[in-house]
Amino acid sequence: MGTLLTTNSWYSLDEATQKLLIAIGIKLGIFLVFVFLSVIFGKSIPRFLKLLIRRISPQPIFQIYQNIFDPVEKKLGLLATLILLSLCLNFIQEYTGFYRFFKFFSDLSIAISIATLMSGIFKNFLRYYGINMIRKFGFEVDELLLVFETIANVIIGFFVAVAFAQSQNVNLIGLVAGLGIGGIAVAFASQKTLEQIFGTIVIYLDRPYTPGEYIRVNLSSQGILFARVEAIGLRSTKLRTLAKSTLVVVPNSTMASADIENITRGKKVMVLLYLDFPRALEKTEQALLEKVVKESTNTLFGIDPNSTKISIFPYEDGQNKYRARVSFFILGSSENSLEFRKQLLELANDSISKKLESYGIEFIIQEPTLYLESPVPI
Repeated sequence: MGTLLTTNSWYSLDEATQKLLIAIGIKLGIFLVFVFLSVIFGKSIPRFLKLLIRRISPQPIFQIYQNIFDPVEKKLGLLATLILLSLCLNFIQEYTGFYRFFKFFSDLSIAISIATLMSGIFKNFLRYYGINMIRKFGFEVDELLLVFETIANVIIGFFVAVAFAQSQNVNLIGLVAGLGIGGIAVAFASQKTLEQIFGTIVIYLDRPYTPGEYIRVNLSSQGILFARVEAIGLRSTKLRTLAKSTLVVVPNSTMASADIENITRGKKVMVLLYLDFPRALEKTEQALLEKVVKESTNTLFGIDPNSTKISIFPYEDGQNKYRARVSFFILGSSENSLEFRKQLLELANDSISKKLESYGIEFIIQEPTLYLESPVPI
């Protein structure tokens, strides 16, 4: 009965309406087919691009591509998919309301995807090639590189935001300038509040602590306070003291300028590196090995001084093979800084390999290098 009613309703429509509905249905079907194809081809583009570069470019160029683009392959695939989906919206361009609605979110997604992709590419370039360039100029590699990386991300985000605003016919620079002129009067009227807000921005950018971490902070009103971070608000940080279990609310402007010791992040990572030798090393070779390893590790930023130890022992009974176990500690204040130090350690491994090979010592570095977390005593 329902089918009959539907059929009768269809035949009751005039010919022009029927043609219009058929045209809408065809366009909607084509649109959905191309959306499906966009998702399939978008995910395949990074692999196709990698295969193409492998075929047409020399090995050094392909190695550079692998180092920089392999870690961001998913982001590249997502960007390609979003661009193809944006092109698919042209099939419904004549339906202005729907087109403008979906086009805005499509452009916004593409802008965010471009910013994250560019940030990832810059990060990989800096970690793989920027460190070597800095060393060639005779500068020491330290965590200032992470600060430079953050500044670069802010610049990338700013230019992408301006480009997106321009695509939406919004003069972002003019709007910010206009708000800045009007904000001068507000700044004088709410100086204290703005100081606290700027303190909040500093805390969120620098990340000296996060909710749930234990810290020691030197406050002029409270003295040295040992507490757990309960929350970071827009104006203040809430600290739960361990002795009295009371809640202390400290303005973020005060926390931004206070001396803070983060207890939770007080950890170090033990690094275990194994080198296998096909024969027993002579005493002079053992001394040379120790000298090369210590020179390559102790000069790295973030290595616990004088923590490098080397043990040489036989393994695989009857095979006359020997193994050297190298152990030392790396220190870091966050996961990002530890990851940065691990990247430096890979460069140190390359340095060790080249120096030992230049001395004619045959060896094999066992992969992967082992990392064991070890808490620092409070």
